[in-house]
Amino acid sequence: MSGKLYVVGTPIGNLGDISERALQTLSDCDFIAAEDTRVTLKLLNRFEIKKPLVSYHEHNKAESGEAIAARLSSGETCALVTDAGMPAISDPGEDLVRLCREKGIEVEAVPGPCAFTTALAVSGMPSRRFIFEGFPPRDKAERKEVFESVAEEERTVIFYEAPHRLLKTLSELYDEIGNREIALVKELTKIHEQVILTSLENAASVFGESEPKGEYVIIIKGREKGEEDAMTYEQAIKYALELVKGGESRSDAAKKAAKESGFKKGDIYKELIK
Repeated sequence: MSGKLYVVGTPIGNLGDISERALQTLSDCDFIAAEDTRVTLKLLNRFEIKKPLVSYHEHNKAESGEAIAARLSSGETCALVTDAGMPAISDPGEDLVRLCREKGIEVEAVPGPCAFTTALAVSGMPSRRFIFEGFPPRDKAERKEVFESVAEEERTVIFYEAPHRLLKTLSELYDEIGNREIALVKELTKIHEQVILTSLENAASVFGESEPKGEYVIIIKGREKGEEDAMTYEQAIKYALELVKGGESRSDAAKKAAKESGFKKGDIYKELIK
């Protein structure tokens, strides 16, 4: 007889947010699959729960997933947790849930906090229609493709980003989609919770000389219906270069790009002949 996988949401900052049902599930299951066993052990110790822990994360998910599924097939129960928030959302737990579904193993949700929905709720950004993109890809070509794909998006767009890549990501987003209202949300439910309302154009100035700290949720306001976003200078140069590649002379390309963007033809032309 098959056991069951419980997908258990855990606090994203404030331990007081854990639910009574989550604590009961963690207490009753046979073992717990954790992204980082050290992080989960702190949570268990806080609530005096003693359970065997197994490691399940991005780098061992294939081997560990099969081992967990085998135990579940033999009748054991497992609680799947991530370091913070809801497992399987921008998280390798997605693969374990899929594996269990394929093997006919029952999966039950024990809902809990989720960073991107919490961030959206306190940002003041439109929330009726939105898309969640998770962490941007590391690969340069893939990042560019993702950022270009949201340029015409009318829904609110949400990304996660690590502090050491935040400014680079915001700069690349500005280059690809132009200026847009944004909210930068960090330290949710913690003492230093912060919501910064700014724009892609001004985002870097928010931090000044200081480096961003803490993981961020980036919330980008969607393009207004029928809105014509003004080109950034970088986009104008890119547009002119594409015209040149298509057979236009540098002079004609600079002229067309200047007309579309509002920047001076001479400045664009100088960039083309560099």
